[in-house]
Amino acid sequence: MKTILSIQSHVAMGYVGNRAASFPLQRLGFEVIAVNTVELSNHTGYGEWTGRNLSPSEIASIISGVEARGGLEQCDAVLTGYLGDRETGQVILDAVAKVRRCNSRALFCCDPVMGDQGQGFFVQPGIPDFMRDAIAPAADILTPNQFELEFLSGGPIASLEQALLATAKVRNRNTKYVLLTSFSRIDASPATIEMLLDSPDGAWLVSTPKVLLSPPPNGAGDCVTALFLAHFLKTRAPAQALGYAASAIYAVFQATARAGTRELQIIAAQDELSCPSKTFHVERVQ
Repeated sequence: MKTILSIQSHVAMGYVGNRAASFPLQRLGFEVIAVNTVELSNHTGYGEWTGRNLSPSEIASIISGVEARGGLEQCDAVLTGYLGDRETGQVILDAVAKVRRCNSRALFCCDPVMGDQGQGFFVQPGIPDFMRDAIAPAADILTPNQFELEFLSGGPIASLEQALLATAKVRNRNTKYVLLTSFSRIDASPATIEMLLDSPDGAWLVSTPKVLLSPPPNGAGDCVTALFLAHFLKTRAPAQALGYAASAIYAVFQATARAGTRELQIIAAQDELSCPSKTFHVERVQ
């Protein structure tokens, strides 16, 4: 059984960060060592919350405790998301280095949580630059949204051509796989939402109907990243993992719409996580 070290945020209520990633990974048969970067009552999209960021030293201490129990030796991948603090970025890089010393084939999958379209950056100053200059080049798999990819690549993205130029620029800095998790472009139907994966073996695009959710749920990128990583670890087939992740998150969105809630209905859609009832065509674009 494969094991993933997941270093992300935690909320007591709702599904973002480790709460959005751990259950899907477990439902798909993975052991998860969950290390939290923040402990909050709920995600910040509500406007009010309680809790705190864990200090980098606390996070490092927890990882050291896992290491002392032999936990890092079991890891096949490191998954990261919301940092909370810039210095936590270095803690993550240290953890990745430790895991890779134990298992040279271990993957580092980074969801570079920094901001979103319409919101701008919502992380502390210094995190975006550290993400671009230090963490992203160390990642095997990077899963930005459209706003984050624009920042990482240094240019606007409005078309498929621009998106492919952006992913190529990021991959040229050492990242093998760049998954654009939510892609809206001028040369596609506004009734759809897309994902784009660029890899050493080519680039693929998948389109799903846009499920109207108001307000849009938080945590979708966290869940998509976990779904993609899980299937990629199982198959090592990037296009197949892309299609699976798109199909599974579409089912989660449908369950969320039926429930009329702003929290992702991951538990209600759990059977769809392992076997989506509706699958979507993955098109090779490069």
